[in-house]
Amino acid sequence: MALYITDDCIACDACLDECPNGAISEGDPIYVIDPDKCTECKGDFDEPQCASVCPSDACQKLIP
Repeated sequence: MALYITDDCIACDACLDECPNGAISEGDPIYVIDPDKCTECKGDFDEPQCASVCPSDACQKLIP
């Protein structure tokens, strides 16, 4: 399952370089996560790196 970025995003660039899969890109007006590339950092880190550095808590898990 992939994460997504909510409208709370302030486009601060904090998450952009943290993603080990390159799943985050600039959208208009907020950043977006490519669900085909996002692994929630499983296998690389204990928690999603974008969520750990986001100052506005805009990186969220999709609710199934």
